[in-house]
Amino acid sequence: MPTNRATTTEPLLTALCPDLRTALTRVGYDADTLLEVLGDAHAALGRSEPVPVRRAAQGAGELGTLIRLLLLGDALPEREVAAALAPVDLDRAVAAGLLVRDGDAVRAALDLRPLDTGAGTRWILSDLDDSMRPRTLTEDHVLGVGHASLSLLRATPTRPVGTVLDLGTGCGVQAIHAAAYARQVTATDVNPRALWLAEATAALNDLDIELVEGAWFDPVRGRRFDQIVANPPFVVGPARVEHTYRDSGLALDGASELVCSQAADLLAPGGTAAMLAAWVHVDGEDWRERVSSWLPAYGVDAWVVQRDVADPALYVGTWLRDAGLDPRDPATQARAESWLDAFASAAVDGIGFGFVYLRAIDGPTELLAEDLVHGFDDPLGEEAARYFERSAWLRAVHDDTNLAWSTRFAVDPATALERVYLSGADGWAPEVARLHRGDGPRWQHEVDETTIALLAGMRADGLPLYQLVELLALAYGCEEVTAEFAADALSVVTGLVRHGLVRPV
Repeated sequence: MPTNRATTTEPLLTALCPDLRTALTRVGYDADTLLEVLGDAHAALGRSEPVPVRRAAQGAGELGTLIRLLLLGDALPEREVAAALAPVDLDRAVAAGLLVRDGDAVRAALDLRPLDTGAGTRWILSDLDDSMRPRTLTEDHVLGVGHASLSLLRATPTRPVGTVLDLGTGCGVQAIHAAAYARQVTATDVNPRALWLAEATAALNDLDIELVEGAWFDPVRGRRFDQIVANPPFVVGPARVEHTYRDSGLALDGASELVCSQAADLLAPGGTAAMLAAWVHVDGEDWRERVSSWLPAYGVDAWVVQRDVADPALYVGTWLRDAGLDPRDPATQARAESWLDAFASAAVDGIGFGFVYLRAIDGPTELLAEDLVHGFDDPLGEEAARYFERSAWLRAVHDDTNLAWSTRFAVDPATALERVYLSGADGWAPEVARLHRGDGPRWQHEVDETTIALLAGMRADGLPLYQLVELLALAYGCEEVTAEFAADALSVVTGLVRHGLVRPV
């Protein structure tokens, strides 16, 4: 496993991990036990409110000690910490950079928290943030598991694969997640401190992860991976680097453009990529066209999902507070002015954020870019895998329409029909009919009565599509299916297939 030569304590922290793992396991410092012990106070962690957590931890023995030490940043008596961390030697822990002495007490120098990524508890090491104790973040600050990281975890396909690349690994959380479904995981980062902590995180979880230092795809150029995951420094703004975990040094959405445009070069045939990205909304320009221009002309099936759009002022304020800056401070206000000036000069009127999914194909590039701003419960990872399966079937249909006409279709069991009526002078009048998908992204399609009638005849043991269309034409008084009628029917069905409301059987 490559090492971080820039940090002299790196071997010490990694070497400490077996004893540290023993201590955490013995005390029960895991995701489920913390939730049980903290109860309602667990939510206070996310609200940056230490008092409810501290009160709940007081009667939890050695586990309570670790909660206060590692999650709240409290300074605690050395004897108490030594008992909770046994068999870890405190002198070794201080030398390794895990702890720091504070007079007669001991404090955590790093954040260490349990996370269930889907394969049981994993422990994640990162730098301390300002959530529980005010502090200024340094340029090489290594972020812990934040909202963006969790969002990507839930949105990443986890079907078994051979090799995974985690681009810009940070504390290593995506790489740790990938180790549960991949035979080999490679993680890169430009920040040596990130690789130091990612190596320790891997050792703490007894996982073998290849770590390589370097910018973007350069350290692995020429290699191919079955899957790429990336939570790059996608923050949109001026071309500067104040914090490596968020700033790329590229202007506006240049970081997302770089990752989206080059990721396909490192995908094995049929390989997929799941990445977080951001893009600017420019006055007079369709954001879909902007993202489309980033992709190669050949070899990619792309699904781009926009989850949110922020106005520039809200965006800048959010990221300044993320860095622990007070928006009332004149220096912070000057930075906000500079940031907003950069947006204004580029005619930026919004910043979009979402997921970019890529699949390597042998054919011209295809792109579906759409909004998914409504709420949904199911994670997108499995949906992305199914999307690409449906997309491959639709490409086959495009090449041979007879395939669609000879196929039997079924309405997915999670699909429901909704009719909306509005009150009028003559009573209730039909306004609109919609098909709702009740799982996954919960897509909706407005449909007419012809489509409703067509879907009513779809069954796994029923008629193929063309025969259903023939019967439908007869029901509408047509002796034969016109080319226009057939094309409309096929267009509707393929659109419903793409979103999983209807499936070929």
